[in-house]
Amino acid sequence: MTTAGQLKQCNSNTRTRTQIKKLATQYPKFVEWSEEDDCFVGRCPLLFVGGVHGNDEAKVYRELCAVAEERVGILHKDGTPLPKPKRSADYSGKFMIRIDPAVRQRLALKAVSTGESLNQLVSRTLAKA
Repeated sequence: MTTAGQLKQCNSNTRTRTQIKKLATQYPKFVEWSEEDDCFVGRCPLLFVGGVHGNDEAKVYRELCAVAEERVGILHKDGTPLPKPKRSADYSGKFMIRIDPAVRQRLALKAVSTGESLNQLVSRTLAKA
């Protein structure tokens, strides 16, 4: 005899394609040009290592979304917990690193020469990465 709890568990282990697609949208994805590969590379680092490659940025993004959906479906089917999605609000905005004092001095002087704070200079530079 099947209990109500077993039915609930069975139903929670069966997700529709729409539900899987919605779950996959929670994971950050990005596509960027790779000089090394001479093509666009799309990644979803919280779900899988590696990426999707191609010459058409929009097509790479569509393929990346499809791979992310497939990965979520496989993890769900295998009973593997999905990784916790991270959003911008999950990050404090602080980024602390140790660097050589001479490098720090050079960056501080460069910032002063451009009329920026050291934080603005580093933030602007990192945003380009």
